[in-house]
Amino acid sequence: MGAFSSHSGVAKSFEKNQQYINEMNKLKLERWIQLHAQMKQRERALEIARNRELFLWSLGFYLTAATGIVSKFARVKRPAVLTPLIPLTFVLGYLGDLSYGTKLHRINLEAEMIMEHEKDLLSFPCGLPTVASIDSARIELEEENRLHPPHV
Repeated sequence: MGAFSSHSGVAKSFEKNQQYINEMNKLKLERWIQLHAQMKQRERALEIARNRELFLWSLGFYLTAATGIVSKFARVKRPAVLTPLIPLTFVLGYLGDLSYGTKLHRINLEAEMIMEHEKDLLSFPCGLPTVASIDSARIELEEENRLHPPHV
């Protein structure tokens, strides 16, 4: 009789431990998701800051080039001298839109549209790697290095 009641207590204890482990795993997964979301936000902020810095440098280059081109035009009076300003204006407009405009918002909307309506474009060639394919590639690389050691 004592063995039966002891077995019941062990089962209850095991069930409690299992619930605790499940809660800890859930919390761990939520923290991991939050960590990666924050890392992506920081990477995105760095990308925006980089684009803004590039825009400011490009603006300085554009203004310097435009000043030189306009002064050259004032001396020679030929409209062909102003031609280099056309592509520079488009580049500067693109960088300005990317840095301070709605370009990133439009890119996000396009990405959402692709994820919803064109899922076939998102698949990896040859599918997702499996543990077996990763191990076989690792073994193949080790064997290649063993047969043909790298020259140091």
